Formats: sequence, C-alpha cells, structure tokens
Amino acid sequence: MPPEGSVVEYGRDEADWRALVDATRDFLLERARLGKVTTYTELNTTISRRTGLRPFDFEDASERAAVGHLLGRVVQEDPGRPSTGLMLSALVNYLDRNDAGPGFYVLATDLGLLPKNASADAKLAFWLTQIRSLHQLYRANT
Repeated sequence: MPPEGSVVEYGRDEADWRALVDATRDFLLERARLGKVTTYTELNTTISRRTGLRPFDFEDASERAAVGHLLGRVVQEDPGRPSTGLMLSALVNYLDRNDAGPGFYVLATDLGLLPKNASADAKLAFWLTQIRSLHQLYRANT
C-alpha cells in the first residue's frame, strides 16, 4: 500500500513509476546504442524483470494507456530532448506493425516536433528520422 498522501496513477505509486521510468530509459538507451528498436511486448517483459514490478496487461485498455503514460514520462524527463528534439519512445513499435503507437505522434505534436495536421506519410517519415537520429547519436557517444 502506498504511503498516505502519495499519488497513485494507473494503480502504481510514484516509487513504482520512478523505477519504471528509469528502467525504460536505460533499456531504450541500450537499444539505441545497439542500433535496434524494440516492441511493446519486449519492453514490458524487460522492465518487469528489471524492476520486479508486475508487467502491464495489454488486454486492459487502462494498462495500455499506462504504458503510453510511461513512455511520455521517459520522453519528457529526458534531459537531452530539448536540445536534440529526439524522443526515445520512437524506438518502441508494435509487434506486428512497423509503426509507433498513436500516442507517440500526439506527444510529438504537443512538443512542437510534428505539425498538427501531419499526413500519414509525414508521420512515418518523422518516426523513421527519429529512429535513425537516435541510433546515430547514441552509437556515436559510446
């Protein structure tokens, strides 16, 4: 049970979120250094194993939203993003689709990185550029 007065979002307290954000960031940086991407499924398994916290249940809509919340926090808390314009969450895609989740594009728009009315082709080009740039940045810094 979380301490009295602590905020609980999506059934997890701030200590859990801190652990999840840190583990997610570390894992995505590893993927970037290797020049790879990951899936939501692999991310979920990895961060659960690394943190000891229960995995997200993708059958539950609120749990899928929680993963989006997690990835949004990783992007927003990334100290390098303001200067690079790069979103670590670009490295996460759907298992059977070669694309980012819709929340990725919403956040990119909210951050002013993607035009509000971007076409599907513009979104795809943005996402691919993000991946390529993340790989270049982090491989160069290893």
